[in-house]
Amino acid sequence: MARVTVEDCVDKVTNRFDLVLLAGQRSRQISAGEELTVDRDNDKNPVVALREIADTTIENEELRESLIRSMQRHVEHDEPEEDDMALLMAGQEWSAATGSGDDQGAADASEEETVDAEGAEPGDSDATGEPEEA
Repeated sequence: MARVTVEDCVDKVTNRFDLVLLAGQRSRQISAGEELTVDRDNDKNPVVALREIADTTIENEELRESLIRSMQRHVEHDEPEEDDMALLMAGQEWSAATGSGDDQGAADASEEETVDAEGAEPGDSDATGEPEEA
């Protein structure tokens, strides 16, 4: 019975390794008490999980997300800490009040380019990238 079920599942999940992971996750969910979407017919949980995948009575993407969540060891929270947020806001207020920001960095970069172009030796390339003629 399981071989026929696996052959049916390969149409729904093309990678057999993914199929094993998904069926194992669904089997664990069934063991934990989740409701079945097909009749058990005296089958064990892995066979029932394969039948559910073959009959597409469960969403493969939801099962995949559940599998990923179960494998995660550390869950990061996307919320910034208040101390970091306060520093960020203070920095933005300071740069707005003083008028400094990205404009200052651009001025420094153009000043360096000017110094580089003035100090070029004959035969070196100028700022346009073309060689100078002596």
